[in-house]
Amino acid sequence: MMHKFAIGQNVYYSPAFGNTASRGKYKVIRVLPIENDNRLAYRIKSLAESFERIAEEHQLTRSD
Repeated sequence: MMHKFAIGQNVYYSPAFGNTASRGKYKVIRVLPIENDNRLAYRIKSLAESFERIAEEHQLTRSD
């Protein structure tokens, strides 16, 4: 199992229904290690926010 996105890549974040996180364009900051649940995850950051978020791969799509 390999990560689909790379560090520095722009992605569009679509949080799960009911999550109050902002949808939109983010940059991948770090690729997180694969845990026991086999979910691929990333640390992402938006220019509009001062903090990073953790997102699972299924919540991200490629953005240019």
